[in-house]
Amino acid sequence: MANDDDIDAGNGLVAAIDLGSNSFHLLIARIVHGEIRPLERLAETVRLAAGMVNGRLQDEALARALACLGRFRQALDALGPTEVRVVGTNALRAASNSRDFRSAAEAVIGHPIEVISGREEARLVYLGVAHTLADDARRLVVDIGGGSTEFIIGERFEARLTESLHMGCVSYRDRFFADGKITAEAFEAAYLAASREVLNIRSLFRKTGWHDAVGSSGTLRAVEQVIVAQGWSKGGFTVENLGKLRKRLLKFNHVDEAVDLPGLSEKRRPVFPSGVAITCAFFDVLGLDRMATSAGALREGVIYDLAGRRAHEDVSERSVAAMMSRYGVDPDSAGTVADTAAHLFASVRGDWQLGDRDGELLDRAARLHEVGLAISHSGFHKHGQYLVTNSDLPGFSRAEQVELGLLVRGHRQKFPQGSFRSRAGELRHNLERLCILLRLAVLFKYVVPVEGSPPYRLRAAGKELEFRFPPGWLAHHPLTRYALENEKNHLARIGYSLVLG
Repeated sequence: MANDDDIDAGNGLVAAIDLGSNSFHLLIARIVHGEIRPLERLAETVRLAAGMVNGRLQDEALARALACLGRFRQALDALGPTEVRVVGTNALRAASNSRDFRSAAEAVIGHPIEVISGREEARLVYLGVAHTLADDARRLVVDIGGGSTEFIIGERFEARLTESLHMGCVSYRDRFFADGKITAEAFEAAYLAASREVLNIRSLFRKTGWHDAVGSSGTLRAVEQVIVAQGWSKGGFTVENLGKLRKRLLKFNHVDEAVDLPGLSEKRRPVFPSGVAITCAFFDVLGLDRMATSAGALREGVIYDLAGRRAHEDVSERSVAAMMSRYGVDPDSAGTVADTAAHLFASVRGDWQLGDRDGELLDRAARLHEVGLAISHSGFHKHGQYLVTNSDLPGFSRAEQVELGLLVRGHRQKFPQGSFRSRAGELRHNLERLCILLRLAVLFKYVVPVEGSPPYRLRAAGKELEFRFPPGWLAHHPLTRYALENEKNHLARIGYSLVLG
C-alpha cells in the first residue's frame, strides 16, 4: 500500500524534462517517503542557444532539439508516467521564435512546455539541490546554465533570495570563444563581463550571508571533476584550485586541445573555458573560498515541486496568499467570489470539458481579481493584470502568469476577446469560458454575504448558458438582475448567449 507521502495516482511515476540552453534532461522517477527513486535518466547536449542570430534559435539547433525530444518521447511512452512537467529556461525565455519552437516541440513530446522565469528556475534548482544535502545551514547555491546563471540563498528546502543573471556557458562561449581559440585576452574579457553581472547582486547577497556554498549540476561539477583529476582536491574545490585551473587552461590554444585535460568530457569541452571564466568571476566578486557540488539540479527540483503540490505544499498557493497580503486584498470578498466561481465551475465543467487545472486557475484568478485596487479604483482590472503578469510569483510559469492575468483583466467591463486570441485552440476556448465564469461569480458578490449562495441552477450547452432562479428571486434582487442583463449584452458580443429564467 502506498504511503501518504507517495505520488500514488496511476503507476506512481512522474517525469521532469528540463529544456536547457545547452543540454536537455529527462528524469522519470517515483517519489517514496518524500525522496526521489529514479527509474530513468537521459541527457543530451543539444546546444539550443548556440549561434543565436538576432535573438532567433537557429534551424540546426531546432532540429537537434526536436530529434532529442523524439527520443525522450519513446522513454515516456514506454514507462508511462502519470504526470509529466516540461520546463524551458533561458533560451526559450529570450528567443523571438520561442513560440514556434514550442508548438513543434509540444507536438513531438506530447505535453505542454512551460517557460519559467529566471527566479522560478532558481527556486526549482535550489529545491533539487537542497534535497541532496544533509545539513540545514544557510547556503548559497549557484547553477551555471547555458544562457543564465542562477544564485540562491536558502535554508532547508526554502529559497530565501533568488537571482538569475544573463550569463551562461553557451552564450559566453559564442560571445568570447566563438572560434574555439583560448587566449588570455578572451578569458579576461569573459571574466570581466561576468564580474560586472555579479556585482549587481553582491551587496544584497553578502548582506544576507551564507554558511556553505554549493554548485549545481553541469559546469560546476565539470570544474570539480577536472580539479579532482589533477589531484588538487578530493572533492569540491577552492579559490586556489580555480587559480591553478585557469593557468592550466590557458596553456591550450584551442578547445580541441583540451582533450588532454583529465576529467573533462568531450561534450563539455566547447563550453568549458567560458564556464571556468564565469566561475572565477563569481568566486572573486562574492569572496568565496571554497565550493562543494551537488548532483541535484532543475529536473530534481521540478519533481520535488510536483511532490509538494500533491502533499498540499503548493508553492504557487503561497504566492497567491502573499500577493493578496502585499496588496491588501480583502480575503472575505475574494473568498466569496472564489466560492461562487467554484460552484459555477462545478455546474458546467462536464458540459464544457474543463479539468482540474482549469478549476485551480479560476480559483486563483477569483482570489486575485481585486489586486489592482491597491493602485487605483479606475481601471483596477487592468492594473491587476499588470501586477499578476509581471510580479515574481514562485510556483508559476510565465504562461500561467499570463493566463492568470488575462482572467483578472477580463473579469469586468468589456470582454477583452482580442487578448485571448494569442492563446492556441482549446486553451483559448477554456480561458474564455473561465473568464465568463469569473465575470458571473463577481456579479453575486453583493448577494452571498447577506443571503449565502443564491438558489440558482446553471446549465451550459456550447455557447449558451442558462440560469434558473426560483420565481420572484430576480425581482427581489434588482442590482443583481441589472448586472446579469448587462452581462448578457457583453457576452452576446463574443458569440455567447445568457438566458435568465
